[in-house]
Amino acid sequence: MANIREIAKLAGVSVTTVSRVLNHHPYVSEEKRNSVRKAMAALNYKRNINAVHLSKGASNMIGVVLPTINHPYFSSIVDGIAEEAMKDNQQLILFQTNYETTKELDALEMLRGNLIDGLVFCSRAISLKVIKEYKEYGPIILCEDSDQTIFPSISIPHERAFQYGLQYLISKGHTRIAYCLGRKEGPNSFKRIRAYENMMKNLNQKVRNEWLFDHCLTIEDGSEVLMKYIHLKDKPTAFLVGNDQVAAGLKLTAINYRLSIPKDFAILSFDNQPISELMGISTIEIRTKEIGRLAVQSIKEYENATNRLTLPFTLIERNSV
Repeated sequence: MANIREIAKLAGVSVTTVSRVLNHHPYVSEEKRNSVRKAMAALNYKRNINAVHLSKGASNMIGVVLPTINHPYFSSIVDGIAEEAMKDNQQLILFQTNYETTKELDALEMLRGNLIDGLVFCSRAISLKVIKEYKEYGPIILCEDSDQTIFPSISIPHERAFQYGLQYLISKGHTRIAYCLGRKEGPNSFKRIRAYENMMKNLNQKVRNEWLFDHCLTIEDGSEVLMKYIHLKDKPTAFLVGNDQVAAGLKLTAINYRLSIPKDFAILSFDNQPISELMGISTIEIRTKEIGRLAVQSIKEYENATNRLTLPFTLIERNSV
């Protein structure tokens, strides 16, 4: 393969000029720049990007770990990550894991191998203990409500937000409240469960296991929640739902069964994705795109990054409560 000396000879310029053109240096005349480009095309020159990264000590790539891209919550975070990364012409590598720890380990190993400059966990199944083993290899950012101080984390205060949602439903006359979570094992869900159990205790209400609906992420999951609700002997009067997709599925299926929202039961959700506005669902807004932007900023300023960034949340009232 051709090298830059051959390009310089053919273009009639110095090796330094070729190097400047390859690195997009501004102080090169357009005439010389065009001569170099023509010589590169004639010699079929292809730049070895891995060698460039090694020479600069950076890959110019950020890894993003997420369970699925096919969900508005995660795609909105990625949108924020991409928007901020583009400012420095950084590229993204997505690791879609479906919460499989082996795939999350693949991402960490790429950080260890200097193939990426930093890693953002939008959500994770892997333990914090394992992640700590990779701390020395580069920036790791957690998009979660985390109590640890080893890695920067960015989130809303999930326990406080869930408590706020419960208090809002109680203010509307509801004490028999069911709730839906994406999964029980995550750090955010742990805090939501704790908020729920504490609130039920304060109300002298029994915590009913059948009112906790787990593995709820999609519209289809929301439909399944409604079917389970129909068969409950002891029914709740309100649902606090972990995301708008599930809330939409719950409301759509309720309408199909001629149930009236909020007359038969109320729905309060989280995220404030477009579907919640379309469906008239009251929701607590999470600034997911901002979480993504701040994650990239934390990588750029890793040495001085704030350990824990807590974003505000906002109640958006519509007609489902």
